Amino acid sequence: MEGWLNQLAGTALAEWVQVSRWGYAGINTLHVLGIALLFGSIAALDLRLLGACRHLSLLAVARLLQPLAIAGLLLALASGSLLFLADPGGYAATPLFLVKLGVIVLAIANAVALNLAPGLARASSRRLRSAALASLLLWLAALIAGRMLAFV
Repeated sequence: MEGWLNQLAGTALAEWVQVSRWGYAGINTLHVLGIALLFGSIAALDLRLLGACRHLSLLAVARLLQPLAIAGLLLALASGSLLFLADPGGYAATPLFLVKLGVIVLAIANAVALNLAPGLARASSRRLRSAALASLLLWLAALIAGRMLAFV
């Protein structure tokens, strides 16, 4: 694994991320925008699943917010992968980074499980509430872990 991480750190793209002041800043800005789009959409949808704004159709809210959340997730994943190139060995050796990745995987799995079986339209209100609560807690944990990485 260490050899692969060293190879990754030696690529031209990694070197550009490591030395380019504006490149790193731009990628970091895209990462924050992706996270904001993801978490903002997910938080609003989860609050609706928990019972807020019942006058709004759940399916209409989901049709509006899920594509935005997916776009935010894809932007955050792409930009996060580029940020990883700044110090692959350092990130991989940081337990908090591994926790962040694990929490993100759990949050994505939670969303996929809810949407595939039984789906938003057929899920019980208890299932919707438990998935929403798990989602909020998992994404919040990912945000906190990601922010704390700057300090460890």
